[in-house]
Amino acid sequence: MGYRRYWHAPGPRTVFMESLLVSTLVVAIAEIGDKTQLLAIILATRFKKPIPIIMGILVATLANHALAATAGYWVADFLSGAWFRWAIAVSFIAMAAWALIPDKADDEEGDAAGRYGVFLTTTIAFFLVEMGDKTQIATVALGAKFQSIALVAAGTTLGMMLANVPAVYLGEAATKVVPLKYVRIGAAVIFLALGVWGIAEASGLLK
Repeated sequence: MGYRRYWHAPGPRTVFMESLLVSTLVVAIAEIGDKTQLLAIILATRFKKPIPIIMGILVATLANHALAATAGYWVADFLSGAWFRWAIAVSFIAMAAWALIPDKADDEEGDAAGRYGVFLTTTIAFFLVEMGDKTQIATVALGAKFQSIALVAAGTTLGMMLANVPAVYLGEAATKVVPLKYVRIGAAVIFLALGVWGIAEASGLLK
């Protein structure tokens, strides 16, 4: 019973779809212009081997976001209550402001590549760079909100891949299709909407 609790949708089909789709959308938009996407461009430009880079991103993101969703799940499980719902809502609003701040890839990540092979270099670099990143913190908040480790981790990982696979194949051109300024504004609007939604729930307006 405990296993089912962790790895299956906590409610009906609508909750299943909401958990997966919201997680995917939030991270896919927030990831555009993020430092991990810029890292993907650096690695793609340097190694010109898209498949091992993409596999490295996938493995690193699955590991990182599974841990983040688990942390969110347990925090919500032990700290349930109206005040905690308010804290989650406020965290989304804070991320809305954070999303407006441009990220820059650290040149050290790109320079360190090549010692351990493309796949392993990408996996290690992405896992470390994602620590404390806005998309990881969003995954923690989503895990707390939706109480589903598998769906949130799957959704946020899918969002990361939707943003980073084109970046790997198209390089810098992928981030010039839409100006990053407007992408960051879009991400901020989504985070803000989730925060307002959470406040409405905590206030009892959506009963």
